[in-house]
Amino acid sequence: MKFAVIVFPGSNCDVDMYHAIKDALGEEVEYVGHHETNLDEFDGILLPGGFSYGDYLRTGALARFSNVMDEVIKAAEAGKPILGVCNGFQILLEAGLLPGAMRRNENLKFMCRPVELRVENNASMFTSEYEEGEVITVPIAHGEGNYYCDEQTLAGLRTNNQIAFTYHGTNPNGSIADIAGITNERGNVLGMMPHPERAVEDLLGSADGIKLFQSIVKNWRLANVVTS
Repeated sequence: MKFAVIVFPGSNCDVDMYHAIKDALGEEVEYVGHHETNLDEFDGILLPGGFSYGDYLRTGALARFSNVMDEVIKAAEAGKPILGVCNGFQILLEAGLLPGAMRRNENLKFMCRPVELRVENNASMFTSEYEEGEVITVPIAHGEGNYYCDEQTLAGLRTNNQIAFTYHGTNPNGSIADIAGITNERGNVLGMMPHPERAVEDLLGSADGIKLFQSIVKNWRLANVVTS
């Protein structure tokens, strides 16, 4: 499986994402600049964290209009797995690939620390290697991770089983319904504020994030690799 790590001006977690795929997962991966206009050669698309375009105007608002985002939308429509982490999640929201919006953390502070997440849906292509209800440890690093949506949208997320992860124990940012990550209705786009790419080895403090990437590869192979 071949992944693209999209690099925007201001991305600062692209190297972490690249390491997670190449060294921890053992799959093929390339950096792809924001100016590129073709992602056809890639099987999965990864939007890393950071401060794309300096977070000017609004987090993710300017990155959404980068040339490459037309291709990300095209890949999503084709059913390819799209993962947006932290700023990548914010960009997916701005692009309309996921519902809702992001606000500043409830305490108005930037937070960087490990948190516990509960796996709410293990039936997606991103979470199938986890157990439903499993509690995992993954770090956060954000100042605007307070996910918000209206009641109608929240009801839809629950009905369609689109809530992938919730904060367990303590909600660090005030996000509605303790939401830490959601998918689109089709289930091939995941946005999450915590950083699974920073939790792929015990040396990093947790290896709980590697199952997310293993889930992507396993489900992609089941759908695309023909065995004799």
